[in-house]
Amino acid sequence: MDTARPNFFSSSAIDRRAQAREDPNWLHAALSDGTTRFVLTRGTTQLLRKAPVPSIEFVAGTHPIVRSLEPRHFVLLGWFEGRRCVLAEVPADAPMELSEDIGFEELRALAPEIPAEQAGLLAYARALTIWRSRHVFCGICGSPTFADRAGHIIRCTNDACGHEFFPRLDPAIIVLVTDGERALLGRQQSWPPGRYSTIAGFVEPGESLEDAVAREVMEETGIEVLSTRYDSSQPWPFPSSLMLGFHSTARPGSPITVGSELEDAQWFTREQVRSEGLPLGPPSHSISYRLISAWLEDDQ
Repeated sequence: MDTARPNFFSSSAIDRRAQAREDPNWLHAALSDGTTRFVLTRGTTQLLRKAPVPSIEFVAGTHPIVRSLEPRHFVLLGWFEGRRCVLAEVPADAPMELSEDIGFEELRALAPEIPAEQAGLLAYARALTIWRSRHVFCGICGSPTFADRAGHIIRCTNDACGHEFFPRLDPAIIVLVTDGERALLGRQQSWPPGRYSTIAGFVEPGESLEDAVAREVMEETGIEVLSTRYDSSQPWPFPSSLMLGFHSTARPGSPITVGSELEDAQWFTREQVRSEGLPLGPPSHSISYRLISAWLEDDQ
């Protein structure tokens, strides 16, 4: 497996150019530039062309829906594929005529079919949209807020408070535990029948990533982790996580005690995983799939 390959939803095609957010006239410049592309969102859905392959339906600044939006609905994403790219948040009640092959769709279901670089842009836009929707009012004093710095800072309107809110991520560990020839996989009750995946959980306050790995594995499976090494990370915008992937080892023959968060957990040999196939494993665009695939390839 190519360990240098970025995980899905990571995109080197996005040039964020944070310094451009400091320009108070950034939106005027964006609307005046005929090459600017706008990504439209409505709630957690995004405007996509569904055929022949799902892809972003970029619109220009001259589009009627773009022209109808107030400045507070725009966020500068940066430059994508060499062109300025702006997020435009469309209110739920805004009228918009769409053809049959274009519509507002949820990213999660279509993500594996969308070109990887575009999926990274949509993940970025989705996370910002959700963050902004949760800070309409100040969490300190309850006053209304306003967006600043091209939509990347939210400020309280109450001068006596003046609190600033920045986009936040929820760090979560995800780990493949092995004892040599076997991998520890679990399943949640809500998953499709037969699906097993790696162990995962959110990092708690005052906890290192290594401590979070050991705690989550112990809580969910009763297995003691002996050593842990970092693999890679993945943005996961459902709604705003950063998945931090690890490989860990456990003592051979360790018995499993299933915790309350899992329906089942088992040790699987490489032969079992290969014969039963990764279609019963996690989705191919997930970091879980990467961790399991790397372990399988270590035996080649």
